[in-house]
Amino acid sequence: MPTIIPIRDLRKTSEISEMAHSKKEPIFVTKNGYSDLVIMSAELYDRLVRISRIDQAILEAEEEVKKGRKTVELKKAWKKLNKKYYG
Repeated sequence: MPTIIPIRDLRKTSEISEMAHSKKEPIFVTKNGYSDLVIMSAELYDRLVRISRIDQAILEAEEEVKKGRKTVELKKAWKKLNKKYYG
């Protein structure tokens, strides 16, 4: 269940920081009963950005394949990557 707090609670910065780190999920801040802000720990933000970048790379690869871009067999790809990164 999401954590929701009113905007007036933003004065409790230490409590909110502790909550963000302990729950490891976004905290939704409401203003006049409507969603206004989202607060999260830096670790969670970094994780979400990483996931977003991976999703974007997958989407771009799928679009390239749809446009007819040549694919590579898995064994050949592993061999090429191993050679590139491990000699």
